[in-house]
Amino acid sequence: MAMIDTFRFSDVEYESRLARTRAAMEGAGLDTLIVSDPSNMAWLTGYDGWSFYVHQAVVIGPVGAPVWFGREQDAQGALRTCYMADPDIIGYPDYFVQNPDMHPMDYLAARLTDRGWHRGRIGVEMDNYWFSAEGYLALCKGLPEPPVSANGLVNWQRGVKSEAELDRMRKAARIVERMHARIADRIEPGLRKCDLVAEIYDASLRYDEEWGFGGDYPAIVPLLPSGTDAAAPHLT
Repeated sequence: MAMIDTFRFSDVEYESRLARTRAAMEGAGLDTLIVSDPSNMAWLTGYDGWSFYVHQAVVIGPVGAPVWFGREQDAQGALRTCYMADPDIIGYPDYFVQNPDMHPMDYLAARLTDRGWHRGRIGVEMDNYWFSAEGYLALCKGLPEPPVSANGLVNWQRGVKSEAELDRMRKAARIVERMHARIADRIEPGLRKCDLVAEIYDASLRYDEEWGFGGDYPAIVPLLPSGTDAAAPHLT
C-alpha cells in the first residue's frame, strides 16, 4: 500500500477499525460518514499531518476503503502515511483555501456525487473544533439532504483498545516515566521555566537506543503555572 515503513499500525488493524466504524454507522442509520476530527482521521487511516488549519476529512462510504480529503498540497503527506491507495486520496485545489466565493466542502460534495455517496443519510461530526458552520452550509447546498449529527460515533469505537494499541500505549508510558524522572532530577527553586520545558521536550522526544523508539510532539504544550498562576488551569 501507500504507507511508508514507519511507526504505524498494520493494514489489518485499520481494516478492523473500519469494520467497527461501519457497524456503528449501520446502528445509527448512516450510509456515509464524514470525519473531521484529526485524531479520528488518524485512527481510521494513519494520516499524520499538521494540516488541520484548513478543511479536511476522512469519508467512510458504504463500501471500499476510507477516503482522505484535504488540501492538494497535503495529499502527498496522506499518500505517505495513510494505508489506502492513490484513488482514495482526494486533494482540493488551493483556490478553495480562504475563498469567500467557494468552499472546500463544495468540492467534497461534488466528489461524493462522483462516487454515488451523495444519496442516503450522511453523518458529520457536528460539534467538533475542525468542522465549521460554513462547511456544513456548503454540504447542505451540495447534497440532496442535509447531513445529520454523528458526534462521538468514531470516538466510541476507540474506547476498547486492541493489542497493537496497548503495545503503543505501554511504549508511550515509558516516555512519560522518562519525562517525570527528568523533571524530578532537574527541578529546583529558581530554575527558569523555559529551561525546564526544554528538558521536558528533550525527554519526551529523544530516541532511546535501548528501547528502539523515540517520542513525537505532544498533544498539548507543557503547562507550568506557579505561584498565584497555579490557580489558573491552562496557563503555560
